Amino acid sequence: MEDRSAFVRWGFRLALLSAVIAILAVLGLRLGVMPLSVALFAGLGGGALIGVIAIVLSFIGLIITYRSGLSGKGIAFASIFLSLAVVAPVANAVRGGSSVPPIHDISTDLTDPPGFVAVLAQRTPVHNSLDRSQPEDLADVQRAAYPDLVPILLERHPGQAFEDALAAVQEMGWEIVSIAVEDGRIEATDTTALMGFQDDIVIRVREEQGKALIDIRSASRVGESDLGKNAARIRALREKITAE
Repeated sequence: MEDRSAFVRWGFRLALLSAVIAILAVLGLRLGVMPLSVALFAGLGGGALIGVIAIVLSFIGLIITYRSGLSGKGIAFASIFLSLAVVAPVANAVRGGSSVPPIHDISTDLTDPPGFVAVLAQRTPVHNSLDRSQPEDLADVQRAAYPDLVPILLERHPGQAFEDALAAVQEMGWEIVSIAVEDGRIEATDTTALMGFQDDIVIRVREEQGKALIDIRSASRVGESDLGKNAARIRALREKITAE
């Protein structure tokens, strides 16, 4: 058996444990057998914490192997990279969430937000409410955090703007739930690749003094905070529509 530092051995064990816990959390959430809070805090959070410990132990073990000539450098590096695969995304999410308010329903029109119709059949009582009356200062909080999210006024015929918006949604790769041409409304759902989180989007196109007025609303189905994802989604869609 190769002579390795105990730090290297334990770093590797904890790195594997960190990855296993994170994978089980993701699978449990996607399969619907693990509550969101358990998957996020006990699963991903716990896995990330163990990953940090694994990184520290592996780094110490790496120093020892270089100084003493013991084997295990490759394992120590592998443990660090494996742990970072768990720690980095969690740390990035925490950092992103700390810089935005804990809200999950974002609209370019704060007075008369576009309403969901077809999407309502896909949302259940366990999902976030689409009632924007809570919190009471939601409009003020959003305005302060995302002052750039305002209605889009384009020098286009509303019909053309509707087609451009639909093309942009298709290009984004979202699942189209409803296309109501007569109402100028498009509803879609965006599902994250890893965790399977679903956010619903509604686009409303209206005529405004011969121009096209477009409003976008994006709302998360779960989670008190969207970590800024809905605002980023609206900006991305706005960029594609205005570029048409």
